Amino acid sequence: MIDPFRIKAHIPNFRDIPILVIGDLILDEYVWGEVYRISPEAPVPVVLVKEESIRLGGAANVANNLKSLGGRPILCGVVGEDLNGDRFLELLKDCGIETDHIIRSPERPTTVKTRIIARSQQVVRLDKETARPVPLDTQRLLLAQVMDAVEEVKGVIISDYKKGVVAKGFMEGLFGGLGERRDGIYISLDPKPGNYEAYYGVDIITPNQQEAESFCGFSLDTHEELLRAYETFKKRLGIRQLLITQGAQGMTLFEDDSLYHIPTSARKVFDVTGAGDTVISTLTLAKVSGLTLLESAVLANVAAGIVVGEVGTSVVSVKELEDGLESLKIQI
Repeated sequence: MIDPFRIKAHIPNFRDIPILVIGDLILDEYVWGEVYRISPEAPVPVVLVKEESIRLGGAANVANNLKSLGGRPILCGVVGEDLNGDRFLELLKDCGIETDHIIRSPERPTTVKTRIIARSQQVVRLDKETARPVPLDTQRLLLAQVMDAVEEVKGVIISDYKKGVVAKGFMEGLFGGLGERRDGIYISLDPKPGNYEAYYGVDIITPNQQEAESFCGFSLDTHEELLRAYETFKKRLGIRQLLITQGAQGMTLFEDDSLYHIPTSARKVFDVTGAGDTVISTLTLAKVSGLTLLESAVLANVAAGIVVGEVGTSVVSVKELEDGLESLKIQI
């Protein structure tokens, strides 16, 4: 039985916990407008632009979620030596997130995702990116930044958007560099299909159902299939903990051969953009602060239920999380 009030009373313990966030840095651009006619040039909607905004995406959204919940994120990643890189770093500073461990590379552009939104619906997305692995010299620079930052952290979150930072060689360098410090650091990872060979050695990964099915090669519609999936992840990645997010069906948590299903707490779903970032940030911060993994997953589920009710990349505040816990009715 989960006690939401115990979890709520623990939230102040999140304050100033240092967590290292490593991964692909993305600048999210939003163009907000209204569709008022179909173009005479092609059968496409014409959007009358009302507003434009930028937000932190990818691993930076993970860091922003940690910051919003009171933690102290230490962000490591790569952006380009370009105007979008300047905008990205300024936005980090505006959000109160330190930029000391971010590498600027002249060899690749800053990743930008531009979403055109009309009446809360995404019309189209434009991506500017280089998805190949970052050059070896840049990997070495980034590893040096990671090793410099890792001395003080209790947890590490690896956010893989498959843009080139979370490569197998980089991950081997990370674990090799941690050495004896590895045992005292909880490492979580948000995966992407096609890159699982890089993940061996983490404590927990948090795929959504589609990503988990892609990895396992079979559907996950039944209790038996979920158990089979856990065995597949254990065998291939050496993990003992796994959290599969399942949209409207909630989440399934595996810990040392035990399975727990957590029903969704979402009341409305407008946009799932960034929900995985919210899940892994809340889960990791809660876990390293002293909550059990199951309590941490329940809290992450509440947080995800909040952000999917917003349009675009967003974060959860402590007040929203506390209010969500007060209305939570759950028995696991």
